[in-house]
Amino acid sequence: MRRLARFIKFYGGTTIILFASFCMYEVATDLCGWLDPVLFPGFSRIWPTVTGSSPQLFECFLSSMGLLIPGYFIAALAGIILGVVIALSPRFHKNLKPIIFALSPIPPSMLTPYLIAVLPTFYISSVAVIFIGCFWPFLNGTISGILLIDQKYLDNSKVLELSGIQMLTNVILPAASPMILAGAGTALNFAFILLTVAEMFATNSGLGYYIQYYADFSDYARVLGGLLVTIFVFVSIMIGFDAFKRRVLFWTLNEHH
Repeated sequence: MRRLARFIKFYGGTTIILFASFCMYEVATDLCGWLDPVLFPGFSRIWPTVTGSSPQLFECFLSSMGLLIPGYFIAALAGIILGVVIALSPRFHKNLKPIIFALSPIPPSMLTPYLIAVLPTFYISSVAVIFIGCFWPFLNGTISGILLIDQKYLDNSKVLELSGIQMLTNVILPAASPMILAGAGTALNFAFILLTVAEMFATNSGLGYYIQYYADFSDYARVLGGLLVTIFVFVSIMIGFDAFKRRVLFWTLNEHH
């Protein structure tokens, strides 16, 4: 009951909006027929395609996670480690800051054709696209978080004579964690977009591929069914990430209260 109450507290309004949207769509399609039934099939046609294709959709889900997870977490590891090194070294930060500003705005999707040509497999090129898109938010979030640490925390750690590793794990990373996790959230949004792009153009499996495949045959019931499953997966991941972030940053919530 406590978890349900917490879910209603944070997502009750969102749930109501989504439910109202589904009801409006059902009225406009199956009940009143206001929309073109070919382009906008009702739930009476969409739901059977989801249940009938559930094994295929599950395989597509596993394939999508096989791209998303390594691309995202390798980017997290590389971005945070490199961000710590750059932020703690004034010389590195001064010399690399213009390069970071120049490269980070480049859309990773523009690199997809080149990565497909250079890398040995479609799988590696797809993971690389996700990695590039997620790397910059982690890097920038880590650098910004460390540079914005209140000097008093660093001074106190010196008074306590903490070693470099102790200062990093007990002071620097915890103090920078709000910005790092803000970057992680941005990276996750990018990962979803790039995952769909990669699956549509660089793989032959995954939820994005499922949607694109049936769109080519104008089977819009399956397209919308795949889209709803994809939205459900992405929203579930974001809710889980949001819960993780609140748990990690509980001390900042206490400060606000």
